Formats: sequence, C-alpha cells, structure tokens
Amino acid sequence: MSVSVLAQTLKGSEIIKIGNEINELKRQGQQIANLTIGDFDPNIYPIPEELRDGIIEAYKDNQTNYPPADGILDLRKQVAAFLAKHHNIQVTPNEVLISSGSRPIIYSIFLALVDPGDKVIYPSPSWNNNHYCHITGANEVPIITTAENNFLPKAADLAPHLKGATLLCLCSPQNPTGTMFEKADLEEICDLVIAENATRAEGEKPLYIMYDQIYAMLTFGKKHFDPVTLRPELKDYVVYIDGLSKCIAATGVRVGWGFGPENIISKMKAIVGHMGAWAPKAEQVAAAKYIQDDAQLHNYLQKFSGRIQDSLNTLYKGFQDLKTEGFAVDAIQPMGAIYLTIKIDYVGKATPEGDVLHTPADINFYLIKVAKVALVPFSAFGTGDDVAWFRASVGTSTLEDIQNMIPRIKEALSLLK
Repeated sequence: MSVSVLAQTLKGSEIIKIGNEINELKRQGQQIANLTIGDFDPNIYPIPEELRDGIIEAYKDNQTNYPPADGILDLRKQVAAFLAKHHNIQVTPNEVLISSGSRPIIYSIFLALVDPGDKVIYPSPSWNNNHYCHITGANEVPIITTAENNFLPKAADLAPHLKGATLLCLCSPQNPTGTMFEKADLEEICDLVIAENATRAEGEKPLYIMYDQIYAMLTFGKKHFDPVTLRPELKDYVVYIDGLSKCIAATGVRVGWGFGPENIISKMKAIVGHMGAWAPKAEQVAAAKYIQDDAQLHNYLQKFSGRIQDSLNTLYKGFQDLKTEGFAVDAIQPMGAIYLTIKIDYVGKATPEGDVLHTPADINFYLIKVAKVALVPFSAFGTGDDVAWFRASVGTSTLEDIQNMIPRIKEALSLLK
C-alpha cells in the first residue's frame, strides 16, 4: 500500500465534485445557474464595507505576523460580548477559540472528544458529519429524518441510540435544509442528554453535544434556540460552532469561532494550533472592531437577510406553483440560512432520448444539461438514493436568475416520461 488506509478510503466532498463539473461546463461557455455551493458571489453579496476597510487598514498597520493559537484576545473578548448581546449566551474569552472558518472547529471537536470506535450520532441529511466520523474512526449512527419533521431529529428518534454515545451532532438553522428547531423539540432533546449523562459512572466519558449555529443571525421570522440557553445545566457538555462567514457573506475572510467548556476549548486550541488553522491576524483585528458596532451590523444584516429571503421565497413559490400544476415537486418553507429544501420526484422517468433517471444524481445532471440549473441531491449529505430531495443554495444567484430558472425547470420536467 502506497498510502494510508484513511487516504485510500476517504471520500472527497460530493458538493465540490458537482461544483467542479459545473465549472467545467462554464469554461465550455455554458451558462449554469449554480445552486450548489454554500457560498456567495461577492459581486452579488459583497462583505460589509466597514469590514473590508478594516481588513485593509489592518494590513496597512502591519498586522501580518502569527496570531495566538486561540485567536487574538481582543477578538475573543468581542465574541464573548457578541454572544451575550445577541444570543444571551455567557462565556469568557478563555472559552472561545478562533479559527479559519468553522471547519477546523468541527474537526477539532471530533479530535478532542471522539476516540476510534466511539459512538457519534447525527441526523441524516447533515453536512459532513459522515466524513468527520470516517476520519476519526467513529462508530457513526445516522438518524434518518423526514420531510414531515423538516428533516430535523425528534427526541424519540434519538432516544434509542444515546446509551454509550460520545457525541450528538446538531445544527440549527440546518445545513442542508434551512430548517430550524422548535423550542419544545430542542428542549426534549436536551432533557434526554441530561438524563443520559446522569447514568454515566465517574470517569466515564459523558455525552456531548456539538451545536452548529453558524447561520443563527440569518433567520426569517423564526427565533433561534440553543441548548445551553434552554438548559443551563448542559453548559459543561455543549461545544458550539459559530462565526462571521455565513451571516455577512464573508466566507473567504475565514473568521470562525467555537466556544464551550474551557477544558475542552483548551484541547481544541492545541489541535488547531498544530493544524495551523488560525484565521489571518489582519482579518481577526478587523472582525473584532466590526462586531462591536451594533448599528452597522444591524444595517448590513437587515438588507442582506432581506435579499436572501426574497430569493428563497421566490424559489419556494416557484416550486409550490409547479406542485399546484401537477408536477411531482415540493419545497419546505424557508426558515433560515441560505438554503431551500426541494423535492423533485422523477426517479424512474425517462428523458426524451430514452435515458432512465435511476437516482436523484441523475435528475440533477439532467437539470444541469437541460434546464441549466444545478442543485445538490441529499445523497451528498448522507442519505440514500431513495430520497428525492435536494438542497438549493441561493448565495451565488441574483433574484432575476432565480425568477428565470423556474420556467426552464418546468420545461425540463415536462419532457420527462
């Protein structure tokens, strides 16, 4: 064997694979409406001017050396203040870890808490939990969720699997679905975790929650809830994922943070330090300054979230209209994030050329070819090929793009027999 077993068996991102194929079609001159990647076109959604100018100023001020492994102190202080102000979550700067986006935080949580063979529970579909389980050698337990429950797990779904588990991975607003936990549902899950931890013997590893709330500031008329605010007794057992990247279109700025129990954050700090996965110092300096100003943040979020909501609602209405016309489609009303959950139930249908669409991936590539629209099938998020649901991400499309793609989708689906 020339490489490790991990290297041989690790799968790349299915989303990036689809994106690469779309980029190749674009290089050939085709115009594809790309609803795949969870990113933003900066020409459509630029970052806040104040943040941009702050980054430039920090570079001019020669803020270009290594930052501390856990992030500059001023940013950690401002993150703690931000969490208290906007989410009523109380943490100290020593309970905050800054990194280059949220991926290193997620990976470091797995490495800090999960030993090979440990049970990790996560809903299906969900973003990349299956890959992190594979990397760490975890015993993964995907919990199948349904459209009836907005593709979020219920306490009853999780209860049979909690015994002996080390990590429960939750996300709200959820990637890939854009759906959010209701207060009562999250409370029931929290109570299950509290009850399970009460059964653990001294010295036995507890059950932890990894709670991804990276889209918490991007919601549409629904209130965001988190475990520790609902159940303060869980404070020692919840590690959060958060950051700037998604809620102000700053994905490339690479400033994310995690927070939680100091003893766990300190171990994650060492892991992130060895990876060298800290956010650039100039960006940290600028971010610390930017999140202090409530007025500029509010003004940006109001305009930004309004535009995202308009795009999501337009796509949602388009699919509901198609459903009313008799097409085998559906969609879940947008709640948060930049995603719409869409059903396109045409598995088994044939194209005009006679090619049968055997899987949701086949449907997707048919739509790319004929409708010039690219989605991501839920199979890229850990479901089976029997789930004819897709994620649509609106961050790289204009409202006009979305309005124009609905007739093309209708025409493409009309051709299937």
